[in-house]
Amino acid sequence: MSDVAVDLDELRDKIMSEPDVILDDRDIMHALITANEKSLGGNIIDLRGIAMERLESRLDRLEDTHRSVIAAAYDNLAGTNQIHRAILTMLDPVDFEGFLKGLGSEVASILRVDCIRLVLESAANSEGEIAIRKLGDVLNVVQPGFIDHYLTQGRAGVPTRPVTLRQLRPESELLYGEATQWINSEALLKLNFGDGRLPGMLVLGSEDPHQFRPNQATDLLAFFAGVFERQMRRWLS
Repeated sequence: MSDVAVDLDELRDKIMSEPDVILDDRDIMHALITANEKSLGGNIIDLRGIAMERLESRLDRLEDTHRSVIAAAYDNLAGTNQIHRAILTMLDPVDFEGFLKGLGSEVASILRVDCIRLVLESAANSEGEIAIRKLGDVLNVVQPGFIDHYLTQGRAGVPTRPVTLRQLRPESELLYGEATQWINSEALLKLNFGDGRLPGMLVLGSEDPHQFRPNQATDLLAFFAGVFERQMRRWLS
């Protein structure tokens, strides 16, 4: 018994000297409040205890919000760095062939997409109803009007957006070829090459159906598309 008394005295002295240790420990404070409520009996309402429970619940919600904000900020920073790296890599090539090769390999790897397609409209040829010809694995040359048709999925009167994100498997193999079978989401960046030129489109395809979702923010992809447009104007001129 004497040993227990000594331990209690030491514990009391510790608490008296550093009360913040107890106040900062939520589990200990919760246990003390619960013990106090039990000592009051079942017929007494402890308003202070109820207020503490509400404050604890509010604190939990605030902590969850805090974690969500930090996670969102981290994801945004990581996404910004990713886009910057992709742009710097895209600006390295000194010829168009190297530009296309890097687009389909290094840039695609940095953006963590499974394939990239550059779609250009041209009225130079009239073979086929939609596609004119396909050059390599990255560049596709199509008839005028194809891009808007692809963006709106053939629905007349539907306005097109600079960036379109959607979760679906393409119906046609025109853009992706054999990869059509495992592409489950895509980002479509409509490109403006200037007055007097037909539009283009940069297609980012992913096997992950959740990589591109309609409810995602598109600011970073719009910025990437703007840089891409300016780089393409150099090659087109």
